[in-house]
Amino acid sequence: MLHKPVGFVTTLADPEGRPTVVSLLAGVSSRVFPVGRLDFHSSGLLLLTDDGELALRLTHPRYGIPKTYVAKVKGVPSEAELGRLADGVRLLDGTRCAPADVRVIDTRDDRCWVQIRIDEGRNREVRRMFDAIHHPVDKLRRVRLGPLKLGKLPTGAWRELDAGEVAELRAAVGL
Repeated sequence: MLHKPVGFVTTLADPEGRPTVVSLLAGVSSRVFPVGRLDFHSSGLLLLTDDGELALRLTHPRYGIPKTYVAKVKGVPSEAELGRLADGVRLLDGTRCAPADVRVIDTRDDRCWVQIRIDEGRNREVRRMFDAIHHPVDKLRRVRLGPLKLGKLPTGAWRELDAGEVAELRAAVGL
């Protein structure tokens, strides 16, 4: 588990020369790859593994593994706008997202912090969902993936999962 910082790409190598998440893994002896993605401007919980079947099941929508994020958005979404996210909002490209579990956790001035849980995880999905309701995301951090919580892991730090955590992940995806 890595606490991905903003400004790193979730890939093994970047043709543009940007820093990659694997550059943060000093001391990891086996070859691992990211499970899913967090965009360049997002932070939070990212798994890396050498288990291809586990990675596939954690990322494929068929398995419905929930991902929870905390987002700072511009403005304060109305109940109706949050309801659109909860019902499955139509994105600006015309596609529809699956329903999300969303709640406001704090408001300050013209900014709002929300927690949102999704089960799909399409490309930049949370950002695109809030764009669709006209409340762009300023900051986005993944705090949970399935049964795993980011907790107090410092930004840029990583730790190995314990046997119980691995068993919980495998059970969550039917392995």
